[in-house]
Order: sequence, then C-alpha cells, then structure tokens
Amino acid sequence: MNVPVNPPLKPTRTIRALARGLDVLTELNRLERGAINQLAAAVNLPRTTIYRILETLRLAGFVERDEHDDCYRPTVKVRELAGGFDDKAMIAHVAKPHLSTLGEKLVWPVAISTLSDIFMVVRECSDSSSPMSLTQDGAGFKLPLLSSAPGRAYLAFCDAPNRTALLELLARSSGPEGSARNRTKIEAMLNETRTQGFATAQRARRVSEEISLAIPVRVKERVLAAISVSFTATAVPLAKAIEQFLPKMRETAQRIETQFS
Repeated sequence: MNVPVNPPLKPTRTIRALARGLDVLTELNRLERGAINQLAAAVNLPRTTIYRILETLRLAGFVERDEHDDCYRPTVKVRELAGGFDDKAMIAHVAKPHLSTLGEKLVWPVAISTLSDIFMVVRECSDSSSPMSLTQDGAGFKLPLLSSAPGRAYLAFCDAPNRTALLELLARSSGPEGSARNRTKIEAMLNETRTQGFATAQRARRVSEEISLAIPVRVKERVLAAISVSFTATAVPLAKAIEQFLPKMRETAQRIETQFS
C-alpha cells in the first residue's frame, strides 16, 4: 500500500519590513529609551526608515515619543509581548482548580484576571456555577483598571515603572479612565490599597450595590494576576467579607503562587 507523502514546503518570501520593525523594537526594548540616530546606527538602517518604523509602532501603541527630546521608549504593550501570553495562559491553567475550590467555599462568584493593554481581562471565573452569580460576563470580559477591584489590586502591587506607564496611558484616555490625570487622588487610593493588602470597588445595581474584593497573585515579586470575589452589600457587608472571604482568598493565592513558581 502506498502511503501518501506530504509535498515539500515551498520557500516562503519573508516580509522584510516586518523583520526590520522587529529589529528596531528589540533594540529599543534593550536600550529602554533611544533617539532616531542612535537606533539607525544600531540596526544599520537609514534615519528615514527608522522614523517610519517608530511612527508605525507608536500608532500601534508599542512605543511612545517624548515631546521634549523626540526620544522613543517602549510602552507596556511591549512588556506583554515579552512575558505576557505564556504567563497569563499558564496562570489561568494553574488557577482553574484552585478557583473552583474557592468558589465552592465562598459561594459567591470568584474570578482571576490578568492585565491586557489598559484593562484587566477575566481569565477564569465561577459565574456560571455560582448560585449567587450577579452577572454572566464570563471569561474574556474586560474590567477597567481604575474602577475595578482587580485593576486596583494590580496597579497597587505591580512594580513602580509598570504602574507609572499604565497611569500615563490611562491619563491620555478619552474614556472614564482619564480620571488618572488626577494623579494625587489615584496615588492616595493605591497607597491605601497597599497598606490594607487588598482592593475594593463598588458598583451600583438595581436591587443592591455590588462590592468586589481583590488581592494580587505574585511570583518573585511580579504581579501576574488578581483574584476577586463579588457580592451584594445587603447580603454581605464589606467588613464581614474581609473577615470571612479574605483569608480563604489568600490561601488560594498562595497555592497558585507556589504551584506556578
């Protein structure tokens, strides 16, 4: 019997402009900050080509230009390319069984979220299995950084350069997150969050106000995600939630951190 053999793959024409763009982005990420002349010399390309590449990357959100000296620097989106997807996929995989156990203990819906651009994205949640579920947003739902408990937990406990970069991006946002322009108020809120060790947020609902409580998941001092639980204010006052929910959430975060590392 003849076994069919796959034909050899034909040589593929590479996209030269893409390769050049990646070279420039790699060099800029290494330098952390660079001028057009500096980058042109490093990758051996004309200044006009470097300028077009940098402006393309800037419009795509991967670099930003300092108006004072025209130097470019990578944004937080480059950090996501460097360490983001694998870690985020892995943290969701590791967290899933632990999150299920936590949901059974707390009854109220729990979730784990990770940073994506200037949002927190729900990776895993127990909304569909919780009898006390307030919404059916599910995995993939985007949460604002400044007004959600997971977002506040991430901002409060992530490293200072990352936090500064995110707040600068938020300050330029035309949406509600543009309130980050009030840096004094935001820093006070984040300092309070760090001091108490958890973040809270409230959202108006038709019947009762929804409260969310969140803590960071950290590996080697790096914040990878945030665990949160949501409940109604009439059923569970915040002080009671802190007393009853927080210890179990911290146990779950510790198990995830241990297994991940």
